[in-house]
Parts: sequence; structure tokens; C-alpha cells
Amino acid sequence: MSRYQIDASDLPFAREFLASPIGYHSPGLQRVLNRMRGADWAFKYVLVVEERHARWRLGRLPARRGSAVEIVEGVVYTDLLEAERDIFRRRWRDLTGQDLDIALNSAA
Repeated sequence: MSRYQIDASDLPFAREFLASPIGYHSPGLQRVLNRMRGADWAFKYVLVVEERHARWRLGRLPARRGSAVEIVEGVVYTDLLEAERDIFRRRWRDLTGQDLDIALNSAA
């Protein structure tokens, strides 16, 4: 069974997410998010709460359940929405090989 592949036709959904990372998402964006959150990763990016409602770290959740979360050094967030946007961009790059901001600017 082949999995849905994210491509340039999904750029409108990326714009939608960047405009509003939290809340209701259209069916198209939800399809993209489902692919990004799928189970076939060597690791998944996650947010690790360092200070409740104030400070988050970027972590990498390993594929093997029960293994320790790896903290990505030098990446700290103080804005939850920006943290969500950054993880979306990272997942986009990992799945498509493209920098999302460059792709969005090229498509504009």
C-alpha cells in the first residue's frame, strides 16, 4: 500500500497551517498533518516542555518505544505557535527534501 506523498500541490495547506497552527484544519491540511505524524519515521520531532506555558525544547522521539527523547541542542522556543510552525517546516523538509519557505516564495 502506498502512502500519500506530500508535494507542491499541498503548498496551500502549508500556508493554512502557518497562518493558524492550532485549531480547526481543513480536510486537505488534516491529510498533510496525518502524513507528517505517521508512524514510519526513524524519529519524530516533538516539543518538550521546559517551563509550563513559557519555554519548550525541540526533541526527537525515537522510533523504538521506550527509548529516551533526544533533545536537539540549541533549539529553544518561547512562543508555542512558532514552535509548531518550526516543527511543521522541519517535517516538510524531511518528507519533500524542500525548504518550505523557499517553496512558498517560489510559488507566490
